[in-house]
Amino acid sequence: MYLALLVIFLQCSELYTQERVFTFNTVEIKVQPSVKVKNGAPMSIVCHADISKSTDFQLKHNFTIFKDGKLVFMTVSDKRDAQYEISMARSSDTGEYECTVEAGGKTKSSNSLHVWVTGMTKPILTAEKKEVLEGEVVKLRCELPEEVPPLHFFFRKIKMNSTPKEKHVFEPYRNFSVVEFSVEEGDNILQFDCFGKRNVKLEFESSVHSNKTLVTVREPFIKPTLNAKPSSNITEGDRIQFECSTVVARMRGIEIILQKNRTILNSVRDERLLKYSAVATLEDSGEYLCKVEQGRASKTTKLNVVVSELFPKPILAASMSKLDENKELTLNCNISVFRKANFSILRKNSNGDIWLTNSRNLTMRVNVNDTGSYICKAEVKGIVKESKPVRINVYAPVSKPTLSVVSGLPEVVLGKPLRLICHSVMGTPPITFTFYKGNEVKKRVTNDTYATFLDENIRQNDKRGYKCDARNNHSSGMKTSNILNITVIVPIRNASLGSIPYGEVEDGSETAFLCSVKEGSWPIHFRIFRKTDHEVLVFEKSENANSIVWHKKTMNRQDTGTYYCMASNKANVDVKSHPITISVILAAWQKGVIAAFVLIPIAGAVTLTLWWFLCKKKKAKGPSMEMSGSALATNLTSEKLTRQHNDGDYYSGSGYIEDSENHMKSTDESKAPVQKGTETVYSEIRKANNDSVENRHSRIQGHPDAT
Repeated sequence: MYLALLVIFLQCSELYTQERVFTFNTVEIKVQPSVKVKNGAPMSIVCHADISKSTDFQLKHNFTIFKDGKLVFMTVSDKRDAQYEISMARSSDTGEYECTVEAGGKTKSSNSLHVWVTGMTKPILTAEKKEVLEGEVVKLRCELPEEVPPLHFFFRKIKMNSTPKEKHVFEPYRNFSVVEFSVEEGDNILQFDCFGKRNVKLEFESSVHSNKTLVTVREPFIKPTLNAKPSSNITEGDRIQFECSTVVARMRGIEIILQKNRTILNSVRDERLLKYSAVATLEDSGEYLCKVEQGRASKTTKLNVVVSELFPKPILAASMSKLDENKELTLNCNISVFRKANFSILRKNSNGDIWLTNSRNLTMRVNVNDTGSYICKAEVKGIVKESKPVRINVYAPVSKPTLSVVSGLPEVVLGKPLRLICHSVMGTPPITFTFYKGNEVKKRVTNDTYATFLDENIRQNDKRGYKCDARNNHSSGMKTSNILNITVIVPIRNASLGSIPYGEVEDGSETAFLCSVKEGSWPIHFRIFRKTDHEVLVFEKSENANSIVWHKKTMNRQDTGTYYCMASNKANVDVKSHPITISVILAAWQKGVIAAFVLIPIAGAVTLTLWWFLCKKKKAKGPSMEMSGSALATNLTSEKLTRQHNDGDYYSGSGYIEDSENHMKSTDESKAPVQKGTETVYSEIRKANNDSVENRHSRIQGHPDAT
């Protein structure tokens, strides 16, 4: 029975569990009345859960509402809706809202919803003082209650009949800001206000303007008075006096300054009156400014002064502005329509003008040191005026110029540029230098004492000389240099090396080496090198010729190697020939001695062997002396033929000697034409030595580079 009850209980529990199945379809969030709500209006955030159930059973819902990720509302309800009520919406309620519902261990969230509370609260503006002095500052505080930073604050200073001055402050962490406005001259009754802005979804929203705050301004002193005595219109030479005064409430810290064109002429402290006097000149015409300062307060007054001319500036005239040394110069100083004045003539100098005369006229004989600028001065009633300077140039004649090569020697490498310098030791600059190549003008240069010329068109057979002339403003005219002839150095081209004999040379014999070039200016420096494991200089010599012969009297085995020659001249370019290879071999007599030492012992051994064989045959026994003699002769003949056939290798030494003799004979015979050829080329080398001045080359037998 108990078992039956247990089974019934388990089946009922399973049926109960199967009946309490549910799932979230969606969770939604919305705003009433709309997502845009006016500031101060009521607003409701509604969260709704759409749930499907297997049966109708009670389910507890945990509703949570977030704003910008922060929890703002939470409730538990049997219903599927929850409502977050805001009686008066503020701009701080603007943000992203999201709803989350948890039930029966399951959780689901809604999408986010942006709610914008339009309009900002009215800002509140307060001023630290209601009454200030000129030069002081007004401190203002603007607050946006119930607004959340970051916020932008704008302050305005409003003055009658002028555009308001505005200041902007960004406050990232607080809902108020403080600024200061300076009180300037002319400020009387001031009004201030402020307003705020905030950024919502990349859009700016502005608040209404705050209340206007009134600030009264008092003057610490009155605007100064500036006068000129006897008048603001006077004649130069008269004395003029300026007076600047003001009325102040407090003397301490007061300062009066007199200026003209930003230049301070005079100033006083802690006084109400400033005085300044001077003898008037034309330069004193213009605008004068009197400024009174106390703390930050400042007031100014301007006065325009006109000074009439007493007499015009003098004019200095010269008989000549350019003249030769030892010539006479006359200077004359005049004033138009005015003759009664004190005159003086001076020469300008960096260390102070040099006085020459207290007269309007000056005549002098000049030299080069008198070159410079001259002025004259005129004085009337203490007023001194100066003329414009007159430039006088005194010229010494140029000396005969010298023309030379900048590098020193009068020579140039073909293909390289030639730089010349023309120089005159004497002569007053500027000097004009003219360069000639032959009779052709190449360049004109104006300089102080020298000029340079670059000729980049150098030819090998150009026979034209160079010259230059120099002239300045002296009446003597130009001077011409001597003609400069230039040696053109032709670089070495195509070096070659040959030898006699060529290739193989007998030990102890003489060898002639010929090094030649196709062209190049003399003298030419020739060098011959031998290269084995390292390079060795074996011969060098300088010659006024295009070739050189080196006779190596005795060649030995150490002279085997690769040879080449290098040629150079004043062009400083080394030209290298193609290499040739020389092998030193044994001479004919050395080969004969070696053959004799080898073949004589072999011939002795062969003779001894034949003698032994003949002796052995004589001792042998036969049937009869005749038969044996006949047989012996027959056998000896047959055996000799047999042994010659079978032991041919043994007797090959006799053939070697004959071959050696034939070889030596053929070698000696073959040497005859070589010797003859050598004598022929030797004669060509001797001829090359004799004719080298005429730039001809010897022919070298067997050399691939022979020319």
